Amino acid sequence: MATIEQATLAGGCFWCIESAFNTVEGVEIAYSGYAGGQVDSPTYEQVCGGQTGHAEVVQINYDSSQLSYRDILEIFFALHDPTQLNRQGNDVGTQYRSAIFYHDQAQKDAAEQIIREIEDQQIWPDPVVTEIVALNNYSQAEDYHQDYFTNNPQNHYCNMVVAPKLAKFKQKFASKLKK
Repeated sequence: MATIEQATLAGGCFWCIESAFNTVEGVEIAYSGYAGGQVDSPTYEQVCGGQTGHAEVVQINYDSSQLSYRDILEIFFALHDPTQLNRQGNDVGTQYRSAIFYHDQAQKDAAEQIIREIEDQQIWPDPVVTEIVALNNYSQAEDYHQDYFTNNPQNHYCNMVVAPKLAKFKQKFASKLKK
């Protein structure tokens, strides 16, 4: 029996993270959104301006009988560089920070554990700066941001940044992809 749970993660531009998670077996749907700021229901323009305190996030509805929260976090850490403070590549600003917005104590504990493991194994040459914070002030992004990569194949950013990242992701996680 399906048990749908949620995870909310920030790892740079939400287009890439959302596109990747929507290909994973056990993910019902991933939505682009905003979390962690002070403004209710901000717009994309407000968030990109860096004044609302929000991060671009992806909220993932997943079947926990097929995919664990640990699996979600492993995928998340493979999709971005958790050592870059308030940026991912050329995307710079607090809205592009690395963050795990936990929904309950179990998610918080799992996030703390995986970060300890990453640092103990020295997977990255620099320290992990991923924030672990309770989910607050979440709102779904505008409709045109949902499934953006699929709906905008001509977009220069999608071709130059998202497509190569997704290709690498699909190679690494081929066994976890929807058939």
